[in-house]
Amino acid sequence: MPTSETALPGRSTPLPVPERHEVLGTPLTPPWPDGTQEIYVAMGCFWGVERFFWNLPGVWTTAAGYTGGFTPHPTYEETCTGRTGHTEAVLVVYDPAKLDLDELLKTFWENHDPTQVNGQGNDRGTQYRTAIYPTTDEQLVAVKASAERYQAALTASGFAAITTEIRPFAEAGPWYYAEAYHQQYLHKNPRGYCNHGFCQVEYSA
Repeated sequence: MPTSETALPGRSTPLPVPERHEVLGTPLTPPWPDGTQEIYVAMGCFWGVERFFWNLPGVWTTAAGYTGGFTPHPTYEETCTGRTGHTEAVLVVYDPAKLDLDELLKTFWENHDPTQVNGQGNDRGTQYRTAIYPTTDEQLVAVKASAERYQAALTASGFAAITTEIRPFAEAGPWYYAEAYHQQYLHKNPRGYCNHGFCQVEYSA
């Protein structure tokens, strides 16, 4: 992993992103509706990850991007070098009155292998590391508790220790949107690459 001194310099100008979500029809950028909350999830390649979450009832919008590192407004190519410090991540904006956080966390834990280090399946590199960045104290408490419960289930099934990076988004951010072609990629390319699926261990609240 690079440091803030050794990371690529990036740029001061944000990458352009579409105005609307291709599936949900909602805005990709703030402001969000009153009562909604943000959470940032990283489970490997963001193409498949984003689809899991836009399909959840109660999700307002999703977007693919980069966070957890140093390089400002990185490109995909820069992130793939491992020299930005970022992980491929998905912004999830949801309505907690319609979607319980624990259901969102079930989707997170069950659909990747959180015991892998710096990769998922054939996708290797720090940009594919598993991470979750809550935006509220309540989310952080719930995420940590969910990790403890899921670790018990994983251990009982013979899996190793969870390697997921869990820290407040205020420490991990900022967030940078990925290029337009990455947004809702598997909706625009239904046969596109996706290596995600059930990790064989059920998450129970």
